[in-house]
Amino acid sequence: MLTTIFLLAACNEGKKTDKETIADDIDYTTFEYKVDRFADIEILRYPVSGFNSLSLQQKELIYYLSQAALEGRDILWDQHNRYNLTIRRVCEGLYENYMGDKSTDDWKNFETYLKQIWMANGIHHHYSEDKIIPKFSQEYFTTIVKSVDPGRMPFRDGMAADETLNEIIPVMFDPSFMPKRMSQAQGSDIVQTSAVNFYEGVTQKEVENFYNSMKDPNDDTPVSYGLNSKVTKEDGVVVEKVWKLGGMYDKAIERIIGWLEKASAIAENEQQKDIIDTLIEFYKSGSLETFDEYSVKWVKDTDSRVDFINGFIETYTDPMGLKGSWESIVNFKSIEASKRTSIISDNAQWFEDNSPIDDKFKKEEVKGVSAKVITVAILGGDTYPATPIGINLPNADWIRRDHGSKSVTIDNITFAYGKASEGDGFKEEFMWSDEEVELSKKYGALTDNLHTDLHECLGHGSGKLLPGVSTDVLQAYASPLEETRADLFALYYLADPKLVELGLLPDNEAYKAEYYSYIMNGAMTQLTRIQPGKDIEQAHMRNRATISNWVIEKGKEDNVVAFEKRDDKTYIVVNDYEKLRSLFGELLSEVQRIKSEGDFEAGKVLIETYGVKVNQDLHKEVMSRYESLDIAPYKGFVNPVYKLVTDDNGKVVDVTVSYNENYVNQQMRYSKQYSVLPLKN
Repeated sequence: MLTTIFLLAACNEGKKTDKETIADDIDYTTFEYKVDRFADIEILRYPVSGFNSLSLQQKELIYYLSQAALEGRDILWDQHNRYNLTIRRVCEGLYENYMGDKSTDDWKNFETYLKQIWMANGIHHHYSEDKIIPKFSQEYFTTIVKSVDPGRMPFRDGMAADETLNEIIPVMFDPSFMPKRMSQAQGSDIVQTSAVNFYEGVTQKEVENFYNSMKDPNDDTPVSYGLNSKVTKEDGVVVEKVWKLGGMYDKAIERIIGWLEKASAIAENEQQKDIIDTLIEFYKSGSLETFDEYSVKWVKDTDSRVDFINGFIETYTDPMGLKGSWESIVNFKSIEASKRTSIISDNAQWFEDNSPIDDKFKKEEVKGVSAKVITVAILGGDTYPATPIGINLPNADWIRRDHGSKSVTIDNITFAYGKASEGDGFKEEFMWSDEEVELSKKYGALTDNLHTDLHECLGHGSGKLLPGVSTDVLQAYASPLEETRADLFALYYLADPKLVELGLLPDNEAYKAEYYSYIMNGAMTQLTRIQPGKDIEQAHMRNRATISNWVIEKGKEDNVVAFEKRDDKTYIVVNDYEKLRSLFGELLSEVQRIKSEGDFEAGKVLIETYGVKVNQDLHKEVMSRYESLDIAPYKGFVNPVYKLVTDDNGKVVDVTVSYNENYVNQQMRYSKQYSVLPLKN
């Protein structure tokens, strides 16, 4: 089940965090947020404010957990495509060792390509799922590869240049070969037409039969079947290759375990130590029962200041919604900013009881909902370089039902987005009038963060499945439907007077800032992330488009929300915010029903009708206006660099953090320092 990461909405929407919520141990007047710009991407830095005020034990713990977070990098690359590691290492070998002319357009295009695949953790775009086609020719690539001393190139298993090139050239340059990282095309075999390395030599039907044979319909606490394995065939029989110590990805997992053991030795408390030790046991055994045990322990730890995610978590890039991409985040709680999320979680039962969904889909008792605002210390795997702004875990429905969930909003990431987008002209270009611009400037940061809080803390944790229903039946539509449900929950409650009563919003007008920005984004400005002629593929984009297009259509008769033209430009105009809220509630009720009942056909129709197709004329216009602003539609990050400081006896006396490493140097260093997997798994 996919219930966790709320990826950033279309960028440059003014995401900001009040500086007062971040400890003042960084000079914001000199901090450089922008690092690099290429293709459709801008690379940023994020400040880890408050790190220097942590105890030595906490800082050392963060260091070890951060090392564990970086050791899984190659796992994700290989999960995304079985040729990714070979292509990356050959390209990095060229970047480091090519001695020819580096002033040509071909070489500059090669450098851009390398930066793009670093951003995507592979050869397919991190958001659109489309293959990144090089803007240099395969002839040029062949020539420069052969010009480098073979002894300085990382060819696979002793293969010569010609053999390696024969293997990777079609993968890189043929648009028809492995064109989509994850295929969702209706009527196709989505396993065989997806380029991910979760399946090899098997069909969609074989995968379905394989896992259906394992499931017990009467099991009320099922494991997440297939979460940590690749499905293939041996001697004609479908089998799993489990990702564990001694199994697939053994060498990287061994190193992850090594750092986790160091972290366990200096854990803040016994509960945290037990969590880390259980995760280590999961990596050693590959047992999904142990993973569930770890998840239950993790969700119950609400006292530790330092926290982390590490493992096979999200299933967004699996067409079957089963396989967990490797990811890690290390963080610590932002004490002052967490007061607002504590208020939300303390009132979770009220929100559940007053939800506009059918009573039979409501939880009678909301258990274990905890929320906090965090400062992220390191990003790894599927959260790097592109990262979420909020997280809600665990994913297993029965754990959420019986033990609750833990939600976080990532304070310093939203702060960095906001600082990087200041003065970019985005609001002025796309918002209908000065009224919406001023509303966004006045309330946008607050309502945007509250939307994330409500989405993660309560939205994902709300509602329940009917007995015998599994979200697996929603297949490829499970992710966009779940994100739609969580967003609708947040949108509906943003306009509730309860938020003013709780002191979370200053007045009953503030919510309008998020309502307007959300519809404008979902119906218009997120189209900057779509290539001309393409459908919407990414789950969160489908979610936002579904909500926005649905309320526009359903509100036509009452002119609730409309497209308006002025000076040959298209704008969103919200004419009735109260009725818009009612529409959000109406759609929330239906989406909850779809999920609770496992209504695949209704979910499919909803997403395919409102969340997939693109108005090509509007798309062309939006792209033209966006390009005039010279804004990159995607943002990624470089991590800070942590170093242990020891005395003459080797005892750790401090941990320093620095922000001087650039994008290229960091990626090249990571490839040298954290790359131990064989080139093909």
